[in-house]
Amino acid sequence: MLDSPEIDKLAGIQFYCTKFSGIGGSIKNSNKDFKVSELVDKRFLDSLSSIQDGVSRYPIYILEKNNIDSNHAIIEIEMKLGLRLKIMGIKDAKAYSTQYVSSEQTKKLPKVAKTQNTTITLLGFSRAPLKKSLLCGNEFVITVQEPRFSDISSFIPEIKNIANFYGLQRFGRERLVTHLVGKEIVKRNFRKSIELLLSYTTEYDSPVSKEIRNKLRDPINYPHIYKQLPKWMDIEFMVLSALVKGKESITALRSIPISIRRLFIQAYQAYLFNKCLSNAIMNGEDLSVPKRGDLCFEIEDNDSFGKVRKFNPTIDKASKTVPAIRLAGYTFQPGKGRFETITTNILKDECVFPRNFYVSEMEELSAQGGFRQAPLLCRDFHYLNSLVLSFKLSAGSYATILLREIMKPLDPIKAGF
Repeated sequence: MLDSPEIDKLAGIQFYCTKFSGIGGSIKNSNKDFKVSELVDKRFLDSLSSIQDGVSRYPIYILEKNNIDSNHAIIEIEMKLGLRLKIMGIKDAKAYSTQYVSSEQTKKLPKVAKTQNTTITLLGFSRAPLKKSLLCGNEFVITVQEPRFSDISSFIPEIKNIANFYGLQRFGRERLVTHLVGKEIVKRNFRKSIELLLSYTTEYDSPVSKEIRNKLRDPINYPHIYKQLPKWMDIEFMVLSALVKGKESITALRSIPISIRRLFIQAYQAYLFNKCLSNAIMNGEDLSVPKRGDLCFEIEDNDSFGKVRKFNPTIDKASKTVPAIRLAGYTFQPGKGRFETITTNILKDECVFPRNFYVSEMEELSAQGGFRQAPLLCRDFHYLNSLVLSFKLSAGSYATILLREIMKPLDPIKAGF
């Protein structure tokens, strides 16, 4: 097993999954070098009506965005256009992405509209708003700049061995703070969660961020700093605005849009999941096929996942199922499977109980749990010697997890991760 870079370890990713030596290089030199498009159930698209009526009343838009993440994109659209949108998946700021969005508004709907970082185009009308179950996956076209070599044919057989880790984006990239904030919320340390959000930094953080956050370690500086924050510190501005008005910690946290606030708890769940996968790899577990006692997903014809159930080796085909790992949450049950046992031990080390994920003080942040597949499922992988990669991943999986195995970067942040 090859150890990960230190920044990956901060996100719970301890190891690489492949023996491939790595091509080096960098990604995201330009957002057009990192393109991602959502794949949705074709039956849903075929059912859209071109006319809005009493049955098909919900507008469905295509959202193209650049240089902004999905959550901030819908905030920008609501502020500029007065249109409130719902997304299925979160796309990174450092990408050119195309995704589907819906609205419950039924009047004054633009056919095409633009904001600084987005374009929305009306696709049609549906009988119900979008729901996450319609998202089948994502298609990527990614250019790796200045690789050491471009023949990666020996890597392809190892794709099946890659674990379905959450990527650095989930944790705040160079700051890696999101899951730390989530942990403190789960443990009811609301004041500490705010202190981390405002002042926590790492060696990978930018000099500007480090300088500002160093000042934010002392609350006496809050009134002097918050109006001078750069635009990209919009979340910090919201929190500080509440604090300087004398608001309590929970009220300050609630000043953050709910879609972003929920990411804190979800990031902590992601960290625990990554730790579970890392422990399983260290124990020599095969993540690609289920074993007796495991939970599993059945892979359906449209490459989406069926219901979670116990794997039965006498009737289940391993080629049609993948191990499912139970995420930490207030419905988490230890069970007897290999992954539940690992997660239970990690929670003990963290001094966190499943019931802690029900946050009675902020019920809107409570996290039930859920399931996630253990292996990264990659389809239609192709590459050109330039080196341009194209492939499809199941919903919720990260292209950067595949790319880190191909590139093996010494410094993921400098390499664009």
